[in-house]
Amino acid sequence: MLEDALKDLKENQAKAIEAFKKELSRVRTGRANLAVLEPVRVTYYGSKVPLNQVASLAVQDARLIVVKPWDRSLIPEIEKAVNMAEIGLTPQSDGEVVRLPVPALTEERRKELVKSTRKMAEDARVRLRNIRRESNEFIKELKDASEISEDDMKRGLDRVQKETDEAIKSVDAIQAAKEKEILEV
Repeated sequence: MLEDALKDLKENQAKAIEAFKKELSRVRTGRANLAVLEPVRVTYYGSKVPLNQVASLAVQDARLIVVKPWDRSLIPEIEKAVNMAEIGLTPQSDGEVVRLPVPALTEERRKELVKSTRKMAEDARVRLRNIRRESNEFIKELKDASEISEDDMKRGLDRVQKETDEAIKSVDAIQAAKEKEILEV
């Protein structure tokens, strides 16, 4: 029972960390990153579809994303969708492809993004602490139901704390790397 609780703890923490990484990947740095295009939805035959389903996407260099639609008639729709998504990119097309130059971030915008990533990291730490609390409660319930001994409960609570500390360190390291990437000029 205790091992199951610890296994669930690790799985839930891994999911929380993955969600945090995904959330951070959407933060625009000064570099071209295809994750910033995730919110872009293109109107295609009357329905809204993700951009990557109607075009191939590529990072040509550190400051340029190239969108090559499979159907050239979609270029105006793609430009409109990018503008509507408000992701801070201005589309430029030549009739064949849509280029999305990634502008350099201003110092003020960099500071805002750092603040935003710190808040995301804090939210992730709170999620991890909530997972810890749930695991601790479950272990205490096992003890109250006499399914584990007092010593096993203590060992379990210690392992939960240790796993949580490691997960929080991981979140901090990921956030620090993203912050460094944002502040790079």
